[in-house]
Amino acid sequence: MNLTSLLMLADSRLPAGTHAHSGGLEAAVAAERVNDAAELYEFLLGRLSTTGLTGAAFCVAALDGARLADLDAEYEARTPSPAQRRASRALGRQLLRAVRVGWSGPALDAAAAVHPDGPHQPLAFGAAGAAAWLGPHDVAVAAALGSVTGPANAATRLMGIDPDAVTAVLAALEPHVQDTADAAVESALGPISELPSFSAPRLDISAEHHSTWEVRLFAS
Repeated sequence: MNLTSLLMLADSRLPAGTHAHSGGLEAAVAAERVNDAAELYEFLLGRLSTTGLTGAAFCVAALDGARLADLDAEYEARTPSPAQRRASRALGRQLLRAVRVGWSGPALDAAAAVHPDGPHQPLAFGAAGAAAWLGPHDVAVAAALGSVTGPANAATRLMGIDPDAVTAVLAALEPHVQDTADAAVESALGPISELPSFSAPRLDISAEHHSTWEVRLFAS
């Protein structure tokens, strides 16, 4: 394990664009579905066990750069919301730009060439992991953790919640993050068509509504 590279890729200060996205939390807070730390925990756990697991599995699969085009098509099919697709590709482009500052290699070039609008974010993260010489489990843990830390960071702005309470929520999710990473690595060993396709319909519907708002704090 290249611990330094892993920590850098998982660091929220990496300018990968995630600070501009709430992972659906802004819409959930506006609809009063998330009002306190307990409900934030449930929201993040739901996100982790659905789209988080799917994304982490695709990150691991993307370590094999030979399958990126097929992976991009499969992930597109698993993302029914056009707003979510646009957000994913925007995050993928930004992540590749940020990673190229510190790493290089054919994996990043291959990911950039997958689609004119950029690769989906999990593919970009997998390519970043390959460029940084990270193993499957390291990539899976970082991806699973990232699926909850982004919305958790947004919670302090959206809910006015105590940052210490958010830290407690993330600490309580740690075993679930590990379980998600393990499941992602195992599922990535099979055919691409059998990668997880867990979805969160309410997140998809909310994303479409959120994209029409004239005033919002986050892009998604």
